[in-house]
Amino acid sequence: MPSQKNDLTKDDLKNFKEEIVHQFHVISEDVISQVKLVAEGVVSVNEKLDRRFNELKSEIDNKTQPIAQAVISLNEQLNKTRQELRSEIQDVRKDLKAEIQETGQEVLAAVKFSFCGIG
Repeated sequence: MPSQKNDLTKDDLKNFKEEIVHQFHVISEDVISQVKLVAEGVVSVNEKLDRRFNELKSEIDNKTQPIAQAVISLNEQLNKTRQELRSEIQDVRKDLKAEIQETGQEVLAAVKFSFCGIG
C-alpha cells in the first residue's frame, strides 16, 4: 500500500507542478501586457511633454524676439548718440581752444599797447 500512496503523491506533485507552471505563464503574460500598457503610456506622456515643450519654446521665442529687437535698436541709438556727443565735444573743444587763443592774443596786444602808452 505505501507504494500506491507514493505513486499518487508523485503524480499529484507532477500535476501540482504543471499547474503552478501554467499559472505562472498566465500571470507573467498578464504582467507583460500590463507593462506594455504602462510603456505605451510613458511614450504617450513623453510625446505630449515634447509637444508642450516645443509649443512653450516657440511662444517664448515669439514673445522675446520683439524685446530683443528693441534692445538691439536701443543699443544702436545709444551708440549713435555717443558718437554724436563725442563729435560735439570735440567741436566745442576746438572752438574753445580757438577762442582762448584769440582772447589770449587780444590780452597780449592790450598788454603791449598799455606798455607802449606808458613810456
